[in-house]
Parts: sequence; structure tokens; C-alpha cells
Amino acid sequence: MKMNGARIMLECLKKEGVDTVFGYPGGTVINIYDELFSFKEIRHILPRHEQAGTHAADGYARATGKVGVAIATSGPGATNTVTGIATAYMDSIPMVIVTGQVPTALIGNDAFQEVDIIGITRPCTKHSFLIKDVKDVAMIMKKAFYIARSGRPGPVLVDLPKDVQIAQTEFIYPESVDIRGYKPNLEGHFRQVEKAVGMLLDSQRPVMYVGGGVVLGDAADQLTTLARRLTVPVTTTLMGLGSFPGNDENSLGMLGMHGAYCANMAMTHSDLIVAVGARFDDRVTGKIATFAPNAKIIHIDVDPTSIKKNVRVDLPIVGDVQDVLSKMNKQLDKQKEKVEKFLSTLGPWHADIAGWKTKHPLSYKQSSTIIKPQYVIQKLRELSDDDAIVSTDVGQHQMWTAQFFQFNKPRTLLSSGGLGTMGYGLPAAMGAQAAYPGRQVITICGDGGVQMNIQEMATLVQNRLPVKIVILNNNFLGMVRQWQELFFDKRYSQTCMELPIDFIKLAEAYGAKGFHASKPDEVEKVIRQGFAEDGPVIMEFKVAREEKVLPMVPAGASLNEMVLNA
Repeated sequence: MKMNGARIMLECLKKEGVDTVFGYPGGTVINIYDELFSFKEIRHILPRHEQAGTHAADGYARATGKVGVAIATSGPGATNTVTGIATAYMDSIPMVIVTGQVPTALIGNDAFQEVDIIGITRPCTKHSFLIKDVKDVAMIMKKAFYIARSGRPGPVLVDLPKDVQIAQTEFIYPESVDIRGYKPNLEGHFRQVEKAVGMLLDSQRPVMYVGGGVVLGDAADQLTTLARRLTVPVTTTLMGLGSFPGNDENSLGMLGMHGAYCANMAMTHSDLIVAVGARFDDRVTGKIATFAPNAKIIHIDVDPTSIKKNVRVDLPIVGDVQDVLSKMNKQLDKQKEKVEKFLSTLGPWHADIAGWKTKHPLSYKQSSTIIKPQYVIQKLRELSDDDAIVSTDVGQHQMWTAQFFQFNKPRTLLSSGGLGTMGYGLPAAMGAQAAYPGRQVITICGDGGVQMNIQEMATLVQNRLPVKIVILNNNFLGMVRQWQELFFDKRYSQTCMELPIDFIKLAEAYGAKGFHASKPDEVEKVIRQGFAEDGPVIMEFKVAREEKVLPMVPAGASLNEMVLNA
């Protein structure tokens, strides 16, 4: 059966099991939208901005593990997706972004709404395709989804010119795909796994350092089994939160610049670090020269380019983290005597860690007059569902969420880690809520970041997506202000948000509900009111203006050189 290119592209989405698409129509994608009108199997959500649509596809992907899909028109529509694409690229999120393009004969002629989106996004996509022949649409779409989800996941862009959308050909969807030069290694080498288990059982002060790769690789169960079996302390990156239960006695919480004291001290004093699906980001390591000076390092990652990129590694294992962790657990089955001996030696190490937890726990002092932001986060955790999905924007509230909202399950925290994108939280929550209409979805934002994509309130109301929006309002761009206070003699240059925004009226203007708290004894009431509503809600909390995120490792300092009080 002959079909035009636009319909073939949509049929490919069906074949890949896509049920939700976030997109914004325009001249070069009007043929796609004309065909989409008859596709009842695919739910289309119209954001109010293409950046938000891309973040929503990202949030959908993080929450579900599926490939997120976004559509944008050419020119400004395509360029508006770039921040969302870069956000997904930095955090290894599987996405396919379809952009319209001017007819092939006009490419390079500065036609109306023409940009070289392939060239623009090449540094921040896993791969990109410009389709010039309608006969290639099906195969390229198959490749796009395969590349996006396999190996180390990432965003793939498909640029579809208008004439290719109109042209017709037979639709045959390939059963399989083979790409020369792209062969992800998914199986960890058994000899390396044997060595890793041996190194682990020979250690006395081990730490498991876990990143977002464990979440993306659906390996939380295997990780938890291994860590609990050996009672090894586990610390996670921001992206790894939820991969190991935060309420487990061996959880150290998050490490790094704003990590827990016990996590940073454990890394500094360890003799073996087992890094799983993490890339030793600069926010984690602090000063490289003094990072974990006495530790041997085992690095497990599906992406070979991530291994040894930032720190020396004693034992690399390239492979899917679920496969490698499963093999490690099987190896332990064969070495029960060694495991028992290993467990008998960990007492002093557990005592050290318990001492660090007691010496400097994550804490704050809640007064009777001013709301502390940490208090709001703790109350949200206390009153929310066990399987609630939480997205954040970027800034102080993001770090307080990581510190005080205990994550016990994978895929329950959605946050821009690598790129640090303000404006991410609200649309990401929108994507997660579209994926799971029956689950509680909360986005925690600052008064600065929430305004970057506040227009998506309209999308939430229109699509009956009951996202609960929590705004910690300190009338500052808080994280930059904190740096200005600590390192720039309190010269608050352009970080004070003086204009008072009435977020309650704003919510009502979009047809949503809004609640406000300015005193500590109002916090719980507002949260309960917000959670009780069926639709989207803004909950605003006027918090202490100059509260800081602590601990803090200053730029250029070692992990154990934390600012604990300031």
C-alpha cells in the first residue's frame, strides 16, 4: 500500500509502540498534522512552547523508560527544541525529535523558516538524520529509535523536508536494523567481572558509587541485591537517586558538591570504589588530584568513552549495568565462604560511617515565624504517595529536594543533572503525568525557574493533567545569590527578583487552583489542600530569603573540605 512520507513517519511511531507525542504544528509539518488527525492510537499533546514540548518528552521518557517523542516545525520551531535536546543528551535520555524542513530543493537557499538544524544539534544529539528520499523514511525511523534506546541512550533528531512528507512510496517497516560502526557492547566480560568480585571481597572500606545509568539500565533490583547482600554502603549522584532505597541503612544519600557529609567522607576514606553507571562528574569529584586518594576504582558503564575520562580506573568493565551486576551476583553465589569472611571484616567501616552520619547529619532549624524550604520538602515527602513522581527545576530547591525528599524507587526523580536547565521541572512533570495519569506527580520549583515555562499551565489545564506545582519563593535566584554571599562579599548583582508575582492569581488566570503559605503552621494545610484537588495546582511557599544549601564543597576544593555552616 502506497503512503506519503508524513503518514509513513506516523505509522513508524505506531510500530515502535509510541502512544504519546508532544508537538507544535507549523508550515513544514502541516502534512504530518493532517495525517495525525486520523491517528486515534497516538495521543498528541500541544505544549505552548517547543522547548517545553521537548522537556515533556524527556520527562515522559525518564518516568517510563520508553523513547520520548517530540515534533516541531522548521526554523524557530526547531531551534526552540535545542535546549531540551541538550538537556536529554547530557543526561542520556532516549528521545526522537522530528523536525520539519523546507523542501529539499530549497535547502541552503535561506528559504523562509529554514535553519540547518542538523548542524545546530550535531554536538548535542546521539545521531541526526536528514531524510532526502521518501523511500528512506521507514528505515531511518527504525534506526532513530534503535540508536535512541540502545547502548548509552540519547536523543536522535530526524529532519523531514516538506516534499519528502508529500511524496509517496510503499510502506514496509523493517523487522531489524544493522548499523555499521554502531555495535554497543552490552555483555560485561566474565573475566573482568570475576576480578571485580575478587577486588570487592578483598576490600575493607568499599563504597558503591551509583549514577543515572543504573536507573536508565533498569538495574536497581540487581544493585540493591548486591549492596544488601554485602552490606556495602551506597552513595548516588543526583541522577542516581532512587536506584537504591534512600531509607536503607546502608544508604549514604547523595555525594558531591551538595552531598551528605557521610557520603563525601566515605568516598575520601574508602579503599575501593565500585562506580556503576556514573561518569565522575566534576560536581561529584571535587578536586581531582585529591579525589579518593587511597581507593582502587572499578568502573562499570555501557559507554566505553565514559571510562577513564575523568579519573584513573583500576578495573574497567564495559557492558550493560544490569548484565554486569547480575553476573556479579552469580559470582557471589559461588563464593559463600569468602562472602562470610568479607562481612565479618566490615564492622570498623560501618562504625566509621555511622559516626559520620551522627556527627554532621543533614539538618536545619525551623523557627516559628519563617518557613524553611527544607521543612516544606520534608512535609511533601511525609504527605505524598509512596510512588509519587517528583520533578525539579534547577537551583537551591533542586538540591534541597535531593537532600530531604527521600527517594526509594527508580524513575521517581526527574531532574536536569548534566545541563542544569532552569525551566525543566514543570514541562517534565507534564510529560510524566501524561504517561501516568493515575499517579501523583509533583514539580518542585523556585520562583525564578518556574517562570521560564509557566505558560505550560495552560497545557496542564487543557489536558486535565493534575500536576502539583510547588514554588519555593524567596524572591531570589537563590543558588547564584548563595555564591554571591559566600564568595563575592554579598554583592547581589541581578539576582534579586523584586517584582512580587501573585502566583495564586496566575493559577486562577489559567483556570487552575492556587494556595499560599507564608507561616510555618500553614505549610501542612496548603499541601493537603493542593493534594486534595483533582486538577493542576500551584502551591506557593514564602521561604527564608537567604537560606543556603549546605554542606557545600567550594569550587576547586576536595570532597572532604566541606562548608558545613556559614
